Amino acid sequence: MKNFTTELTYKTSRSSGAGGQNVNKVETSVTVMWKVQDSDFFNVFQKRLISEKLKNRINLDGILQLTVSESRTQLQNKKIATEKILEIVNESVIIPKARYKTKPSKAKVQKRLDTKKKLSDKKENRRFKF
Repeated sequence: MKNFTTELTYKTSRSSGAGGQNVNKVETSVTVMWKVQDSDFFNVFQKRLISEKLKNRINLDGILQLTVSESRTQLQNKKIATEKILEIVNESVIIPKARYKTKPSKAKVQKRLDTKKKLSDKKENRRFKF
């Protein structure tokens, strides 16, 4: 089984924002791309899960794309981009545990009602009576 990171492709571009004249000539921004359906690393079920959960991030060509320009070096941005895309994909593969409806116990319900009654009585006793 090959490593997931071998399926990633990178593209560099010039970063926007502050950085002086260096920003105009150095391509430090990194875009990492991964074609979800062509992956050998995940099975069909996992690919469907990824496509479903990340449908807002996947373009019409089926490519998950992420751009990073946090650092001033291309190498650091490439590392950050790889970590972020791995994190996003790993989170999308996790199946959440099923939640079951539960009712509060009779004792808890009774305690809540008793507390409400005590508070009501206390406020009733504060009122001015004719």
